[in-house]
Formats: sequence, structure tokens, C-alpha cells
Amino acid sequence: MKKKIPEVSLLKFLKHSLEILKNPLPFHKKNFTKKGDIFKLNVGFNTKIFFCRNAALAQYVLQKNHKNYVKSSIQTEDLVKYVGEGLLTSEGKKWKKQRKMLQPAFHKKQLQNLLSNMQDTIASEFKKIKPEHTTDIFPLLNNLAFQTVVKSLFTKAAREKDMERLQYITEANQRMLVKELRQPYLAWWFKSAGVLKKHLELTEEARAILRQIVNNRKASRKRYDDLLDMLLETRYDDGSSMSEEQLIDEILIIFTAGHETTANALTFTFQLLSKHPKWQDKIHEESINLGGNDANLMTRVSKSTLCQQVLEESMRLYPPAYFIDRVNVEADSFNGMAFEPGCNLLFSIYEIHRHPDLWDQPEVFKPQRFKDSARPFSAQYFPFGAGPRKCIGNNFAMFEMIIAVTELVKNYKIYPEFKTIEITPLITLKPRNAFLRFESRILK
Repeated sequence: MKKKIPEVSLLKFLKHSLEILKNPLPFHKKNFTKKGDIFKLNVGFNTKIFFCRNAALAQYVLQKNHKNYVKSSIQTEDLVKYVGEGLLTSEGKKWKKQRKMLQPAFHKKQLQNLLSNMQDTIASEFKKIKPEHTTDIFPLLNNLAFQTVVKSLFTKAAREKDMERLQYITEANQRMLVKELRQPYLAWWFKSAGVLKKHLELTEEARAILRQIVNNRKASRKRYDDLLDMLLETRYDDGSSMSEEQLIDEILIIFTAGHETTANALTFTFQLLSKHPKWQDKIHEESINLGGNDANLMTRVSKSTLCQQVLEESMRLYPPAYFIDRVNVEADSFNGMAFEPGCNLLFSIYEIHRHPDLWDQPEVFKPQRFKDSARPFSAQYFPFGAGPRKCIGNNFAMFEMIIAVTELVKNYKIYPEFKTIEITPLITLKPRNAFLRFESRILK
């Protein structure tokens, strides 16, 4: 028997439009509570979005029947104009071709070459912390994550002023994209007032900066064993390499997807650790037992299981990529629900990760739930997505975050200077009030 999917009217959507612009999650939460794990939201006279927190449907769409589902126009059109058509935004044969070629560059064995440089960058950024001062940790961690991507990609080939400009452009364009998505009724104004044109010009400036770095690397004929070398050396099945524009597309996406999600996840992790000091002590003790800085870095990162549990739980509560969208190519059905071709499905990872039917004490910080790794929860836990399109940089991100957490906890005790963790849902889930105080563990 066909199940009727509950609807939320266009009038209700418009009534709450300002609230949704600021933070759509409470609005969605109310609807999930009232309507169930899937509802249809009318966002225009002929435009509907299916909001879903049904983990089984998410697994079906992302893994079991993924061939019938593509990314929505949010990524394949709206995001493309800012970052190009790389692995994150491409579809079909092009995506498959790019994924196959790029996968080896992000294998654990390849990433091992980057760990030492990664640790040096992180340690250098943490020197900016002022003990006994209240610090908004997000800007520091945002810069740390950006610098880690820069050094992993380019070693020392990039000029500081160029990277500062690239960071500004990346963040300015994301803010513009959020406005476009949440205020579609202002599209005419963005275009006629030249706002959109200004941001597209910023994108061209970013591409010019990257093009110069790539050309300088090719001309130097030097090897640095960084990500840029790996990307330049990757080959398609026919032996050809990426075009220069395709390479720049992929680098732009690494910057966009690779630094802010990590900065967000680390910020929420340190906020949670500040509220749960016993887990700081556990991570500190684990690091000492693994030999500290005297141990092989890859071994230490791989065996930091308590630290990984904390990170997994942090990303459960505050997933940086807090929604995943798909559109079905052909008509489909699941558990009695019918979807005609072209349905926009938006999965709330934030709600799935806090679903009371899926998690014991879902609102409580319990890293020990991941003591046997995240595998037992693979059907309901999607911090890096799922299926063939799972984030290619998940190992890079986890290595970076484990190093960052162990490095900070090794040197400091963390105290909260906030009451509750607040969020700002943009393209990714960002923190709002990450004020912390640090006390040195090392007696002078």
C-alpha cells in the first residue's frame, strides 16, 4: 500500500522564512517531531523538497541504489560556478573517471608522507594560543586547517599574501552561496545589482593564483612529495594527465571542502572536551603511553583510539556536512513511499545522528559508544557521507584532527568560557561561541 508523505505548506515556509534564513534546523526539527521521519516541504508553487531523517532510506539512496541518484543542482550548478567541476560537483562518467584517478593520492600510504609536515604546521599554529586568556578558538582553528591544506598541497611554494587572499575568496563565496540558496527570491537582485558578478570575479582571481602556483611548480622541476606533486603525476587509464583547468577545479574543491569542515569539527571537539575534562586526561595519557613525540607518527596516529572515539562522537553530535542531497533519475519506491523522477531528497545528517530510535542517549556526549570503532553504526552514521561518493579526504581529515587534538591536549588543559554550544548552519555546520581558556600543562 502506498504511503502518503506528510506535507508542510508554502505558507508555513514563507511565514518562517526569516527564522529559516538564520538557522533552519529548529524549523526542520519541529516538522520531524510533528510529521515523522520524512516530510515534503513546499518552497515554491512548483518546488518541493523531501526532508528526511530516515537512516534506512539514506543508506538505500547513498549506497544500495546509488546509481539511480545524482547530486542536486545545489552542487552541480550553484556550487560549480565558484569551485568548478571537480570530484565534489561532477556527475556520471566524469565523476567516475576523476574518482578512479584521484583515489590513490588519498590512500593512507600516500598520506603518510604528509604527516610530519602536517604536525609541524599544527604545532606552529598552536604557538599563537595565549594561556590564561579567553580565546575564540574558531578563527585560530580555521587558519590552522587552511594552512595544513596549503602546506600539504604546496609545501613552501605558495606566497603568504596569495594564500590569505585565497582564504578570503573561499569564505566570501561560501557566504554568497548561502544567500543564494536561502533567499532564492532575491536572485534577480543579486544579478542586476552586480553582486553575483563580483563573486564570480573573485573566483577567477582565485583560479589565477592557483594557475601561477601550478605553472611555477612545473617550471621548477623539483619534487616535494606533496599533494600537488601527486595530482600532477596521476594518470587516467589512457596515460593522459589532467588538464590545467581540471587540476585547478580539484585544488579549489580541496580548499573549499578540506579546510572548513575540519576547522568546524575541531572547534566542536575542543568545546566538548572543555566540558568533559576527564576525556582530556584520557587522551593525554594515551599519547604518553604511545610514546609521545618519540614514537613513529603514523603508528601513533593509527593507535590513538581514545582520541578517535572523541572525534567520532563530536562529529555525531555536530556533523560538519550536516545535510546530503540527492535527486532520483528514475521513479523509485522505499517501504511503501513512492518517488516520481526528479524528486529532491535532502537528508538531515544532524537529525539522523541524534535520532532517539537509533542512539542511546542521543543528546549526551558519550565517546565510549565508539569503543569498537564506527563500523557497528555504519547504517546510521555518516560524518563523511556514504557509498561510492563518501568523502575522498576522510583519512586526511582524521589524521589531521587526531594530530591536532593530541598536540593541544599534550600542552594545555582546556576550560569552557561559554554556557552552551551554539551553531550557525551555513553550507557546513559552523560554531558560534567557541570561547575557551587554556592552562599550560607544562610547568615553567
